[in-house]
Amino acid sequence: MARSDHRPRQRLDPDARREAILAAAAAAFGRSAYGEVTVAAVAADADASEALVYRYFSGKDQLYAAVLQAGVEDFVTREADALAALPHGTPPRNRVRAAVVVYLDTVAAHPNAWAAPRRGTGTEPAAAAAVRRDARRAYVERLRALLAPSTTRRHEYALWGFGGFLDSACLRWVEAGCAADEREPIIAAALGALEGALGDWAA
Repeated sequence: MARSDHRPRQRLDPDARREAILAAAAAAFGRSAYGEVTVAAVAADADASEALVYRYFSGKDQLYAAVLQAGVEDFVTREADALAALPHGTPPRNRVRAAVVVYLDTVAAHPNAWAAPRRGTGTEPAAAAAVRRDARRAYVERLRALLAPSTTRRHEYALWGFGGFLDSACLRWVEAGCAADEREPIIAAALGALEGALGDWAA
């Protein structure tokens, strides 16, 4: 996208420039599907040249993966903060509930961007898929840490299945417009599904 003015670009240090590009890319991918976003548009929004974007990211796929990774890290931080705010000795069910609330906040903040890759209506680059796989594994491990230790296969399948249940429920929520009064039914259903899968919160 060619610049339509002749203002000199703001000089930023490398870290600040990279963050500006990431912020512009996050906004672009939040508005549009991966295939509709161009590096040229991101560069223009970041007040940078395409060449400068490619200095920091090898291609659109790596830029998108970096945006996803930044989103994952932000989510993990917010989840950790929510859990740290709970009183000592909070039961597992309530700890999982706090984590689910953070997840719903994430979905509601950018519903279309969150839902698009989960609807199977488009393709994502391999780098993005790798970020999502790693994030899911890490999510399972954090969920494991919120529950009583167990080595049963049922417990393992319950942990891995919970994310799929929650994503499916949230997809339906997005289709319904992310209504605020639907949050509690989703939370109750998700907690019930996990409890049923586990057999017991202490299982």
